Amino acid sequence: MQLREELMGKYSRNEVKINHTVMEIICAKYLIQLGFDVSLEHSLNSISTDIYAQKGMGSLIVEVETGFVPPDHALDPMTYLKARITSKITRYSSYANKFVLASPPHYIMQVPPSLTKPPRFRTEEEVAHMKELCDLYYTNPPVSFEEIRNARIHSIYVVDVDNGTLREWDVNEYMGKAALWAL
Repeated sequence: MQLREELMGKYSRNEVKINHTVMEIICAKYLIQLGFDVSLEHSLNSISTDIYAQKGMGSLIVEVETGFVPPDHALDPMTYLKARITSKITRYSSYANKFVLASPPHYIMQVPPSLTKPPRFRTEEEVAHMKELCDLYYTNPPVSFEEIRNARIHSIYVVDVDNGTLREWDVNEYMGKAALWAL
């Protein structure tokens, strides 16, 4: 109930959008049922996470992505969304033990394949390519090479708002399905 009230207050101050907020609540419910303590729109070292959850000595961050493309990027939506996903993973994943992206089933996120493998297996060329992609849109502050080298994503939550449900996917399983859906 407290999380709902906090989000309703943020919504009334136009700090969050309703579709995003509903997805956050569904994700929070899922994590609470798993025994996590959950905080929404949580500030961490100059960034604001959609969901920060703790359980025992572990922590988890969930970033909700709806697939929204601002009008300024109507002519480059795929590149913009790829950069957005890459930037989210690289910026946020170091602040928790696990990092998760959440999206509705109608939005197939374009997670760079190099971010689905352990950091030690990333090549310098892959890191440089992701840096170039992020720098197209995110330069204040820029994503660092170190953040990209160490970034990791652990799961994808597919959030069905119509039914108020969530399905957790292994990143590689999601990417395999996403490749089939994109055809």
